[in-house]
Amino acid sequence: MTTIDFGPRLVGTPTGKLRVAALMKPDATFEHATPLSGEPGAVYTRALEQHEILRKTLVYFGVETIVLEPRGEDPYETAIADAAVVFEDGAMIMRPSAMSRRAQADRLESEFARLDVPIAGHIAAPGLFDGGDVLLIGGTAFVGVGSRGNAIGRSGFTAVAQAHGLRVKEVALAADVSSLRSVASAVANDTVVIAPDKVDVRAFDGFRTIQLERGEERAAGVLCLGEHHVIADVRYLTALGRMRKAGIVVEGIDLYDFEKVGVTASLLALALKRD
Repeated sequence: MTTIDFGPRLVGTPTGKLRVAALMKPDATFEHATPLSGEPGAVYTRALEQHEILRKTLVYFGVETIVLEPRGEDPYETAIADAAVVFEDGAMIMRPSAMSRRAQADRLESEFARLDVPIAGHIAAPGLFDGGDVLLIGGTAFVGVGSRGNAIGRSGFTAVAQAHGLRVKEVALAADVSSLRSVASAVANDTVVIAPDKVDVRAFDGFRTIQLERGEERAAGVLCLGEHHVIADVRYLTALGRMRKAGIVVEGIDLYDFEKVGVTASLLALALKRD
């Protein structure tokens, strides 16, 4: 049985150097995902190519990648970060809002058993909560309140996060926002890149914010490789320039077919180990 030696800590620091990440390959059903307003439909073959570029980029920067095979039951299965949230000593299994995705969380728990990743808790019925609505930064867990999840699910997550010593703050999302982490991401221990028109910026008082322009809101859904180092969709030129001007090293790659359906880089990888 293949196991990974995680040592004493999994995600020691939410913006620490990414060491191990799990990815879920897109399936042919990905073309059935509903495109965002004004966007064409996703193309499966191109999504596969872009996903492989993401994997190779992670490997180039020293990240061990675990690529899981999809079951083809839901086009959004590739957004693996919705299925779990990983703390320092274990992973909490989410209960996604979409019924078609709940089996994915169960399968991921089985993968964690194979990889020797401890389970820190579950969102139990009738609670609903998606990992993409959790943003960990420093000692705070920000919880998105929007179109997904319910109060019971958020309460269940809050109890586990507080037991791990985290302060929990709720963040109001605009009605058209699919997830908190598609419009806000931690890029350093004290810094958040954020789409101010889509999220209540006041919730992040005390943190440095890099605020992006209207029209490039999803550029905020970056994947953090470590302090001040991220992977982002290359097409958001103004946002990438703003992040770089703020001292963030940005690795721009093509993720357009995921962006078409609202799946940002931040949702395509589940961090299993960070320094």
